[in-house]
This record gives sequence, structure tokens and C-alpha cells, in this order.
Amino acid sequence: MIRFSILVSLITLLGCGKQENKPKDNTTETVSEKQLTDEQLLDVVQKQTFAYFWDYAEPNSGLARERFHPDGNYPDNDAHIVTTGGSGFGLMAIASGISRGYVTKEKGVERLNKIADFLAKADRFHGAWPHWIDGNTGKVKPFGIKDNGGDLVETSFLVAGMITVREYLKEGSEKEKAVAQKYDALWKGVDWKWFTNNKNVLYWHWSPSYDWQMNFPLEGYNECLITYVMAASSPTHTIDAKVYHEGWARNGGIVSSKTKFNLPLILKHNGAEEFGGPLFWAHYSYLGLDPNQLSDKYANYWDLNSNQVKIDYQYCIENPKKFEGYGADYWGLTASYSRNPDSSVGYDAHMPSNDKGVISPTAAISSIVYTPKESMAVIRNLYKNHKEETWGKAGFYDAVSLQNKWTAKRYLAIDQGPEVVMIENYRSGLLWKLFMNAPEVKQGLVKLGFKSEKYKF
Repeated sequence: MIRFSILVSLITLLGCGKQENKPKDNTTETVSEKQLTDEQLLDVVQKQTFAYFWDYAEPNSGLARERFHPDGNYPDNDAHIVTTGGSGFGLMAIASGISRGYVTKEKGVERLNKIADFLAKADRFHGAWPHWIDGNTGKVKPFGIKDNGGDLVETSFLVAGMITVREYLKEGSEKEKAVAQKYDALWKGVDWKWFTNNKNVLYWHWSPSYDWQMNFPLEGYNECLITYVMAASSPTHTIDAKVYHEGWARNGGIVSSKTKFNLPLILKHNGAEEFGGPLFWAHYSYLGLDPNQLSDKYANYWDLNSNQVKIDYQYCIENPKKFEGYGADYWGLTASYSRNPDSSVGYDAHMPSNDKGVISPTAAISSIVYTPKESMAVIRNLYKNHKEETWGKAGFYDAVSLQNKWTAKRYLAIDQGPEVVMIENYRSGLLWKLFMNAPEVKQGLVKLGFKSEKYKF
């Protein structure tokens, strides 16, 4: 399933704690209120959001913090917890930031080298990194009682970023080639085959203390497609194609015949079969994996994702719960910070079937590749009409409710990362091109039965 499994762990960590010294702000800037063109506005949002992974990264490791609280109030020691999946998104964001000139290539490569060296020494479990790592020590920070080992899904997000960075640097200077080689060695160390537990399915977790007790097989459809792509692409510890077809695709049971607003869902969204799941399902796996003209025997992945986003959009237009603000320029439901009934800050997987009146800016912004006009309308509305309550040091805050006159003035790596990456893919296609042209990725996709007219396989 989706990240319902993380809600309890997150809610316990979202309180206030000690003050953290605020990092120096190097990239953020104030833009006058003049009428910006769409391209100018996108650049403002991309650059400001990039600051999450540059100015506000965890200082010792260089990796993406799990969360950034601009007011400096964190749960105890939480400011130094880094997230592996969000850091994978951050690697792509850094490549984007270098290409845009937000940072120099020299500084960018220096940061990428620092990250690679930290990850090489950090805790790993059969090659997989844990969900959370202590940025000071490199030791696992348990995500839950039994979740204190390898997290294959988070690792797959991280590895997709590693491959993207490797491809970005591999033809560069000797120093750049050396950094590319470090990332190449790191991703090839993941033992994907181990995580089948000798079955024809991948498992999310393995713990040295609790073995396979988490018992979470990766069955589609949710955000985990990239995990199977990475496992099939590995030249060192690959999986057989039948693990994908029998496990993820459930021997064809993944296919859905349902429609909503006259749009086919195409695949069965786990636990959300009427409207589809939270919109991060259309983002996380597709930051590097280009859904344009990509298909296998189960789905056309562009139609799958664009339909999910359009269903979310149509739902918000219809607005059956009559929440204030919902409409063509204020939509987008996904997992993010949320408002609890007592007005405190929690976390929830927002979607049409779990609508709390909370819009997550990442939902529409990261969907810009699928719905450019509709996504730009949200960006412009928030920036022009709700800037005071929604805009901060690292871009738009994580969640907002006009219904309740409430904003979570906080950020999460897994929400800011897709914004930077998908804006870049919309503007240039850079990160898609890098990832999709990696030879192992092409081989892995072909192995699983994927076809791409765009990339000629």
C-alpha cells in the first residue's frame, strides 16, 4: 500500500523541540510583485524550492533532511534526520540546480562528492539503506519499532537519483568522472534479489533484528513501480522478470476496468480504486522514469498518470464537500502535513476518498508535466493571491487549508523534491533524458516487457 504505514511514526515526530541554528540562506531571493511570465514564475518556484536541498540540507552529510522547520522548532534531534528517498530526489534536484546555474558546477560536484562519501560509510542492510539515517553518525534511525533495517523502496528512490547523477557527470572532468564512479559503485551494491525472500515478489523491509516480520510485499499499484525497474536493471543483483509479473502485477490482477469522470483508472490503485490514490503516486516513480510513450502489457503510463491527475482535478472542481477555495486554480490532494481536528499539525494521505480540505502545493506543482495549464493556475494563484500565508524560504509550504485559514509552515523532502524535478522535466526534460538513457535502465525495462517509442526500445 501507500504511506499509510508511516503515519503513526510521523505524527509522533511532528511536535516542537529544541531550537536549531538556522542555516545561511544562499539561494533564496525576493521577487517583486510585478506580473511574471509563466517561465519566469516557474524559475522563481524552482529556484526557491531548490534551496531545500542546498541551503537547508543536513550540514554534516549534505543529504536532504526529512523535514525543515523554518522556525527552528524540531522534535528532539530531528533536524539531523535525513531521508534516503528524499535525498534521491535531492540528487536529481542538485543536477537540475547546476544546469540552471543556481549553484556552480564546482560547488555542486563538491556537494555530490560529500554525499557519496557519507552514503558509502552509512548503515546498509544487504546493500539497502534504511528509511532514515542520522546525519551526524550515518547510523540507522528507526522509522518504526521493526523498521530498523533496509528499506528497499526508499533505496530505489535514492538509487534512481544516483544513476541520474552518474549520467550527468560521467563525461565530465576527471573529478566529475570520479564522483560518477562513486555513485556507480554505490548503486551496484544493492542486493535486490535478497529482498525477494526467495519468492516472486519484492519486499519493502528487512531488519537484522526482526528479519522479514514487517511482511510488506510490493504489489501494485502504488508509488513503488521504480523499485521493480531498479531491481531488474541491476547488473550485479538482478531479479527475474517473473518477480515483476507475478508479484507487482499480480499475474495481471493489477489491471482495472473502472473509470471516473469518464477517465479510465487503467490500474487498480491499492485502497483507492474509485478515484485513484494520492498524487505522489504519479510523481515518485516518474521523476527519472519518463512516462511519455512508455507502456507494457498492463498500462500506457502516460495515460495512467495523466488520468489520475485529471481525476483529482475534476474531483476538486466538483468539490462535493464544499471546501472553501477548491476550484480550477486551487486543487491537488496528496500525502503531506495535515490539520488535525484540534488544529495541531499531523500528517495524512489526502486524496479524493480522504479529503480533509487540505491542499498540498506539491500535488499540482509536481503534476505540471501532465497538466501544465491547470498546474500553472495553482502556482499563480498561490503566489499572487496567497503568498503571505503559503510562500517561504524553500518555496511553497507543505500544506494549506483556506477552509480553516491554516497553513503548515513546514517542509518535507519528499514533497519539495518532486516539485524541483518535475518542473525541470517540464522545462527541459533533463532528468528524464539522463535516467532513461542509462544503459542498465533500458536493459531493465526491456527485461520487464516495457516499450518506449520516445527512447526507441
